[in-house]
Amino acid sequence: MNRPDTSRAEAGSPGKLGAFTVRPLDPLADAELVHGWVTHPKAVFWLMGGAKLQDVEREYMAIAAHPHHDAFIGLHDGEPAFLFERYDPTEVELKGLYEAEPGDVGMHFLVAPTDTPVHGFTRAVITAVMDFLFTDPVVRRVVVEPDVTNGAVQALNKAVGFEVLREIAKPEKDALLSACTREQFEAATGGTDR
Repeated sequence: MNRPDTSRAEAGSPGKLGAFTVRPLDPLADAELVHGWVTHPKAVFWLMGGAKLQDVEREYMAIAAHPHHDAFIGLHDGEPAFLFERYDPTEVELKGLYEAEPGDVGMHFLVAPTDTPVHGFTRAVITAVMDFLFTDPVVRRVVVEPDVTNGAVQALNKAVGFEVLREIAKPEKDALLSACTREQFEAATGGTDR
């Protein structure tokens, strides 16, 4: 998998909701923060509700060591606000479960739980994540596999250009395999230069 320099990258232009940037997740330094996010009841589809701090450290150390999987912390106006993972779907998550195309990249994202939600924030996050993924010229299509019962993420995916390809059975869930080309994303959001 092509790994562009991501020491601190812009993830979408500053807009009415502020600036989004991305940095690599540090499995040890970020474990406590991420543990609070992935074990929160609102993160039920992340499938780590019962995870201990050490489980989160181990999971993200394994991702950091994997040649086809990366994890990032997304910052909103400089403050940690979301988590996302980028993976090669021919090697991780979807290996053998779909017809891969050249330039495919897989993605998961999770917005930090909050008691004061901001209208449009989650959509701004997924847009920033997609912007970030498409900054790599090798990426032609983003593929995702949300749980079939996760209607909120399915609506967000549709809003940024994803189309459902089909339902697939994964060991941990039934999922809606969905894909979004660069052109579909640009058509849905007005392009990457917002």
